Amino acid sequence: MNETIIARPISQKTIGELRAEERDWETNEVAQFLRKQAERRSDFFTLGDIPVKRAYTAADLADTPVEDIGLPGRYPFTRGPYPTMYRSRTWTMRQIAGFGTGEDTNKRFKYLIAQGQTGISTDFDMPTLMGYDSDHPMSEGEVGREGVAIDTLADMEALFDGIDLEKISVSMTINPSAWILLAMYIVLAEKRGYDLNKLSGTIQADILKEYMAQKEYVFPIEPSVRIVRDCITYCARNMKRYNPINISGYHISEAGSSPLHEAAFTLANLIVYVEEVLKTGMQVDEFAPRLAFFFVCQADFFEEIAKFRALRRCYAKIMKERFGAKNPESMRLRFHCQTAAASLTKPQYMVNVVRTAMQALAAVLGGTQSLHTNGYDEAFAIPTEDAMRMALRTQQVIAEETNVTQVTDPLGGSYYVETLTTEYEKRIFDILAEIEERGGTLKLIQEGWFQRHIADFAYETALRKQSGEKPVIGVNCFVDDAPDPIIHTHPYDQTTAARQIARTQRVRRERDPVKFDLLLQQLVETAKDPSQNIMPVTIELVRAGATMGDIIETLKGVWGTYRETPVF
Repeated sequence: MNETIIARPISQKTIGELRAEERDWETNEVAQFLRKQAERRSDFFTLGDIPVKRAYTAADLADTPVEDIGLPGRYPFTRGPYPTMYRSRTWTMRQIAGFGTGEDTNKRFKYLIAQGQTGISTDFDMPTLMGYDSDHPMSEGEVGREGVAIDTLADMEALFDGIDLEKISVSMTINPSAWILLAMYIVLAEKRGYDLNKLSGTIQADILKEYMAQKEYVFPIEPSVRIVRDCITYCARNMKRYNPINISGYHISEAGSSPLHEAAFTLANLIVYVEEVLKTGMQVDEFAPRLAFFFVCQADFFEEIAKFRALRRCYAKIMKERFGAKNPESMRLRFHCQTAAASLTKPQYMVNVVRTAMQALAAVLGGTQSLHTNGYDEAFAIPTEDAMRMALRTQQVIAEETNVTQVTDPLGGSYYVETLTTEYEKRIFDILAEIEERGGTLKLIQEGWFQRHIADFAYETALRKQSGEKPVIGVNCFVDDAPDPIIHTHPYDQTTAARQIARTQRVRRERDPVKFDLLLQQLVETAKDPSQNIMPVTIELVRAGATMGDIIETLKGVWGTYRETPVF
């Protein structure tokens, strides 16, 4: 005999009843326990100075609409940009590499790929970042020292020799000269016969955070933003899988900001870029699906997870409600994450392995699409192969051994995480509103407003470390007088500059001077007309043998350079 089973609803307490129960708990169990043993301090805060309660209940979620939590892969994407997340494929394991010449870094790329890396990330030396050729006087002593040196297309060919760019995504961490490297990448791909629409990866290209935090800029703000606009529009029309920008909070954080300001300032920059592209007449759904982000994962485990979840929700609402996006792909925030370099220490340097593992786990639980884990020796120098293998193995242990990848957003519904996520969303939108009220992002960069906020938090953090309020194992607590084991750091090859300069000068000798001069003049005319896209002429210049310095120095004559008003 079939019986009809009627499901009875689970008993639900009202918010008022839950809060009354919490007060009763505080008055009785908590008070009784505190008489026996006091808490370690009277008040607790996240690393970003957000107050933390003793315990959280369903009553704390009263201000969070159920639809704001939602489901993975569905607006507002709080629980992840994709419905199956790591059940389908794990995040891209993208260890950064860059030193010496293109050939030198190419060997490291191939080593990491052989160790199981699934994406490439490229660091460039300071001359390349700032647009100086390797034989420029400003480059002396810096060629290939803290990144790979790239002057010409020939260097790019050496960098990616033997690597199929249609099968592996490539990230390039560069900003003021990013569009030139993108042009080199395009010409290299065309020479190899690749389909540009099959290339995946990104240039960083986020110039506004440079003025705020990292200070690697060349030109004034307006033409620099125009270059970002041109990269976005060019890629949207010619490279369907390529991310033309990696809007970056990482460097804002590494300059000393709070996690909240990292999140809010990054979205402020996003708004500027979207508005600039919309001015060209391009529709938001034509380019927004390829916008990508780059964030740090700091030490406060749950705060970082909540930060990532709040960022997805805020981004989705901005793109839908402010810019009218209709395609869900335009509302999905996708991000690369790196563990916090600023948290690494020289004393007891092997503790960095533990720090990195905890930060990497938080990034995964926060739903990252791509991850770089720092080497244990990066407080000393460019990481060695051994340090990079350990860093990669850290990711692989999380992916293959912990089973955290089996459930999409496993912390979804946590009273604490959801409350902190909503608190972050509220505070992010408050900051964005304040930025608009004060005249907008570009105006406030010129006034040093962002820079002051970053500097203030950095100073407060330094004082907390000095006093011991912010513990740093091996530095201000658990200090061990025994010397650390001898560490073997990555050596700098003293032949690097000579090898690099020889190739650059060879390219100059072999190029067609007439064609080159005509293209330089075309570059000047294009630069003078803000309505034109600077990418096509840059591509032709690179093809004709132009060096990065040729292009940058020519444009300095048109646009000038930027000088910051110092912030004290």
